[in-house]
Amino acid sequence: MVFDAYARYYDLLYRDKDYGAEAEYVASHIRKYAPQARRILELGCGTGGHAEQLARSGYAVHGVDMSEAMLARAQARKSRAPAEVAGHLTFGRGDVRTLRTGETYDAVISLFHVVSYQTTNADVAAAFDTAAAHLKRGGLFLFDFWYGPAVLTQRPEIRVKRLSDNEIDVTRIAEPVMHVNENVVDVNYAVFIEVKATGKVEQVRETHRMRYLSLPELALFRGESFEERATLAWMSEAPPTAQSWAGFQVLARIAG
Repeated sequence: MVFDAYARYYDLLYRDKDYGAEAEYVASHIRKYAPQARRILELGCGTGGHAEQLARSGYAVHGVDMSEAMLARAQARKSRAPAEVAGHLTFGRGDVRTLRTGETYDAVISLFHVVSYQTTNADVAAAFDTAAAHLKRGGLFLFDFWYGPAVLTQRPEIRVKRLSDNEIDVTRIAEPVMHVNENVVDVNYAVFIEVKATGKVEQVRETHRMRYLSLPELALFRGESFEERATLAWMSEAPPTAQSWAGFQVLARIAG
């Protein structure tokens, strides 16, 4: 699985990501639209960065991910957290398209473009069904996504990212290929990992297929299960524009 290899250097590549600010952004919308919410299900929790920050804010978070390697890092993160934070965190393996925990939550979140990793109509619809299945009436589904008008306006481009820590140097080259008739971008990564102690270089190749979504598409996917509460540019209180690569929606469960 692509994310098992990815987990080895995931936290290094995203060490500049402000999980605290992003978690507070999500929490602010939970407080606004469901102030009594306490229990959160996170679909695609990765290494647990957002979950930990939300637990620090007092929420009980159950995070699920398909990657055992990601979950191992999430568990390690939990083990380093203070007891009062760790006590609010649980993690387990699950596919966002098929997960059924048998429990309901006050909010379901899916961040870091997990919804855009669902590249077919059936996959996106299944992810929405999973969210709906875990929410009572009034519960919230909050997620970010690649915003189609911005992707089509700006167009993906080749990018190089270099990072280093005490043990490894990482160079990642991203070469995207657009499939405009499918609303999909294949982001082809070549990653070079050099172990400082030995000078050994490992190369990893990955392809992350991403679905970009328009607001009319999302309206179809939410169907009669959800009602829109907010559609914003990610980390903003303004609507998305052609400059907003990442969008953010807050939906409320209205049926079931």
